[in-house]
Amino acid sequence: MAAVSAIVPSIAGTFAVSDFLAGKAIWLYMLPYGLAALIYGPLSRSVKKKKILFLCIAIFSLANFLAGLSVNIRVLFMGRVLAGVAGAAIIPLSLILIAKGFPSSERGRRVGAFFSFGFVSSLLGLFLSGVISWRWIFLLPAIIAVLVCAAIYFYFPDFTTEKYKLKFNYRQTLLDKQVFRLFVYIFLVSFFYHGIRQWLGVYFSLNCGLEQFLISMLLTTISLSGIMGELLGGIFADKFGRIKIINIGVGIMLIAIIGLLFRNVLIVLFVIMFVWGLGWTFNHAGVSTFLTDLPHKHLYESASLNSSVRFLSGGLGAALGGIIARKSFNLVFIIFGLGFLSLIILSRKLIQMKPVVIKGV
Repeated sequence: MAAVSAIVPSIAGTFAVSDFLAGKAIWLYMLPYGLAALIYGPLSRSVKKKKILFLCIAIFSLANFLAGLSVNIRVLFMGRVLAGVAGAAIIPLSLILIAKGFPSSERGRRVGAFFSFGFVSSLLGLFLSGVISWRWIFLLPAIIAVLVCAAIYFYFPDFTTEKYKLKFNYRQTLLDKQVFRLFVYIFLVSFFYHGIRQWLGVYFSLNCGLEQFLISMLLTTISLSGIMGELLGGIFADKFGRIKIINIGVGIMLIAIIGLLFRNVLIVLFVIMFVWGLGWTFNHAGVSTFLTDLPHKHLYESASLNSSVRFLSGGLGAALGGIIARKSFNLVFIIFGLGFLSLIILSRKLIQMKPVVIKGV
């Protein structure tokens, strides 16, 4: 997804459409992802996780081939929708396995390591987006996904599946006021983050006049700091507490937003992007670790809700950010920056659950 935000100007040029129309490729992935994510956590109660992962990654591969070989913008959009539906399985299933497989004192570093590897792939994609055709940003993941499918089929273990009928307990989960407030926070932080993040490539192109290579390198810096941020954020969440790291992350992002309000030389933009990525991943690691501490009865639904809420709100934030950006990017930074400031003020009211230890099984 990060690499796609960097290649929006190139896609627009290929199909002779505006940057803002091509930018739909971002939220047309995020919104289906958010809806589909609601399925996978509860589904894994009664269907083997190996089967779910194999099927979803196979579909993800097909979707990326469709996008990479697209002959017009509509076909590319179809591929993005399908990729969102399939890709939504990965994070919920991974969080469930971490929550059930490790004690509370170790989950932060496990969550951090998991998402850090995700940022490594994002880093590679962003770097490549500056030196190869945008089509290969879809075709390479499609090819890799075929290899991953083979590895899952031959080597991925069959985790024990609980003998439950398929059921969705979202109403029961969200009736817990503390859980509900946590997901209100997740909705808001993702909304504000993606309202800015998904349009940075267009901002650097239109407002700063940068070429594709420099845009990709700037966004690559976010992933570079994200690798470190996820690892450190997870470790610090175990050592200093989840809420403290969550708020530090938002505070760091606010500093980056203030920096974007001013005309900056290129080297300063690189520093701002590094700070932005570090802030987001501190917050992300803290919140994700908090999720693995939830009571067992809420675990499956919460793992899916996490991805669903993040991507639905992120897609909505990206859509709104695009509308505002047509008028002024500074207005985008001010509006969403004020949103981040409100989260620091409200965080202890929204995230006040005492973590419940789940013994590894």
